[in-house]
Amino acid sequence: MNISFHGADCGVTGSCHMIECAGKRVLVDCGMYQGSRELEQENAEPFGFDPAAVDFLLLTHSHLDHCGRLPLLVKRGFRGEVITTAASRELAKIVLLDAAHLQEEEALYRMGKTAKSGGPGHPLPLYQTLDALNSLDYFGRVAAYGRALDLAPGIRATFIDAGHILGSACVLLELKEKGKSRRVLFSGDLGNAGRPLLRAPEAGLADAVVMETTYGDRRHRSLDSSVAELYEAISATFSRGGNVIIPTFALERAQELLYFLREGVEQGRLPELRHVFLDSPMAISATRIFQSHPECYGEATRAMFKEGKDPFQLPHLRFCREAAESKAINEIRSGAVIMAGSGMCTGGRVRHHLRNNLARPECGVVFVGYAAQGTPARRIIDGAKTVRLFGEEIPVRAHIHTIGGFSAHADRAELLAWHARTRAELTFLVHGEEKAMNALAPRLARTESKAPTIGQTFAL
Repeated sequence: MNISFHGADCGVTGSCHMIECAGKRVLVDCGMYQGSRELEQENAEPFGFDPAAVDFLLLTHSHLDHCGRLPLLVKRGFRGEVITTAASRELAKIVLLDAAHLQEEEALYRMGKTAKSGGPGHPLPLYQTLDALNSLDYFGRVAAYGRALDLAPGIRATFIDAGHILGSACVLLELKEKGKSRRVLFSGDLGNAGRPLLRAPEAGLADAVVMETTYGDRRHRSLDSSVAELYEAISATFSRGGNVIIPTFALERAQELLYFLREGVEQGRLPELRHVFLDSPMAISATRIFQSHPECYGEATRAMFKEGKDPFQLPHLRFCREAAESKAINEIRSGAVIMAGSGMCTGGRVRHHLRNNLARPECGVVFVGYAAQGTPARRIIDGAKTVRLFGEEIPVRAHIHTIGGFSAHADRAELLAWHARTRAELTFLVHGEEKAMNALAPRLARTESKAPTIGQTFAL
């Protein structure tokens, strides 16, 4: 009965952990590395295990850093069963297809640069759209919160609401082998209590816990003060005659922002918003999925849906699917709120909007999510005077706002409270930078903590 670690170890992206028990191999997540070019190159490296030998993949949620290498896993031989919640299943489809499309576009762009420079070789995408489609064939049983699934003799899995994004789950594995039993709980990514859309994260009793530590070294600002700061940033930018650019994660963050923009207009806390754009095909598709899974919401949001009120709809909101619609936004020089992916500015349409607005001192850029080391978002947040976009050095003259309270990740206090409910004697700290892990570990009560590195294996 072993556990091994193959991603998000002393780092924040690429989650991938394996349990070996009773002759079966169970993978929990198979995420993509995101951030610097060096990290992206790690995606193509061997997994550290034989994909063909994996029997089950349990997907905690549909963020790319947890599901993004699934098509590559299948491409390299995986023929097992993927199990996740209904909402994560739907969201993973659009995330993987979008990732494949972006990789194909990037490969074409690099191929053009290579041809012009006369360099050797033709860069290939990590996987293509067909690979993403093929991977969807391996999605099997759908997990419901709190309902145990027997995977094999000696292995039972229960998905528990993690409150992170729609459909997100912690996964409890009950393992039996050679007369010994262990309960191992994987946190996935944990959300925050008291949010308007999702329920608070739940926990279960466990002998060992694999826990994320993204914000293990800090507390978030309160949600109320974060919403107020968002409204202030928008109002101040409009008074200067500029646009507001919000690099937006397509899942959860985009929908939560739409919720608060609608609420701000209804409560009179925001000026009239004449131009609001959700410029992300994936975020638009995700919003449609959010509208079809009321079982994932807290009571207040479910009540809104029952009353026939869409919590994500506000006046003058425009969904921009087509590239021509996105380009037309460039004609608007003031009074627009533009939400576009990607949240870390590593790709997507937000890079075009930054190129057109970042050098304008009347504009504002509002960051409302985590930005990994090496990403353009992190460089801007850290005070870079210029940022390279499409081969140009764009000066940073716009007002930069970083609002931490919107994070979909639990902060230190939430992590400690969740961990205490597990009563785990052994804790593996993952999905965090070393600074965050080192800050959190001494605060964990009554547990032995370890920070595994890539490829490490431990007996349970």
